[in-house]
Amino acid sequence: MSSFDTSAWAGTLAWAGGAMAVVLLATFVVSKIVGKHAVIDTTWGLLFVTAAVVMAVRSTGDDTRRWLLLALATVWGLRLAWYTGKRSIGKPEDPRYEEMLDKQPGNGDLYALTHIYLLQGVLAFIISAPILVGGFERSSVGVLAWIGVAIWAVGLFFESVGDAQMARFRADPANKGKLIDTGLWRYTRHPNYFGDACIWWGIFLVAADALPGVATIFSPIIMTLLLTIGSGARILEKSMSKRDGWDAYAARTSMFFPLPPRVKKAVTS
Repeated sequence: MSSFDTSAWAGTLAWAGGAMAVVLLATFVVSKIVGKHAVIDTTWGLLFVTAAVVMAVRSTGDDTRRWLLLALATVWGLRLAWYTGKRSIGKPEDPRYEEMLDKQPGNGDLYALTHIYLLQGVLAFIISAPILVGGFERSSVGVLAWIGVAIWAVGLFFESVGDAQMARFRADPANKGKLIDTGLWRYTRHPNYFGDACIWWGIFLVAADALPGVATIFSPIIMTLLLTIGSGARILEKSMSKRDGWDAYAARTSMFFPLPPRVKKAVTS
């Protein structure tokens, strides 16, 4: 018997893509009701949960790996959806989407569907590869997969704790316009993004424990690039750099990977 059910996997890709498209269309309807496209940020995590659920229902691989991938993707995706959804309540449209749509007068809905919803759907589908492939691997889970679970746990810690620390910081009116440089933010300027990257490297290792999961390495690479030089840290730092103390904070704090703060050497005469 083949170690990978190619026929069932191909059918699952179609089901996963269709299910994710339904979620995106529902999100677009909600966006029209609430009057902002920023709701797609909440749906981002749910797209991966959708892919994982479809995989779990249809996959024919090792049960331990299937349930591991479902659990890791679902815990991460639901937490992210809950956090972004809660944070956006009562907030206006995201300036990123406003800027995009202002350039398309009279064609806003079509442009939003193709450049916001479709684009994020395609990215989520591609990044879901370790989940959609790993669920069909029939070999037993090995050490590499459990290392992946450990890296995933580190990522969840950095992402959830970093988000919680930022939420508490912003909730204090005395911190308005200031930069957070305590907690995990003392060691990296983006603990939540670092955590997100770890999440996907961990999920990849669970799939890479067997062939053809190794071939899905493009997934964590794409996610890491999005977080560092794509729509993540690069754009956020443009806003952060306008705040008082940014130069000093950036000089002593690692951009992405957590490191001890750099100490400026005293100049001696």
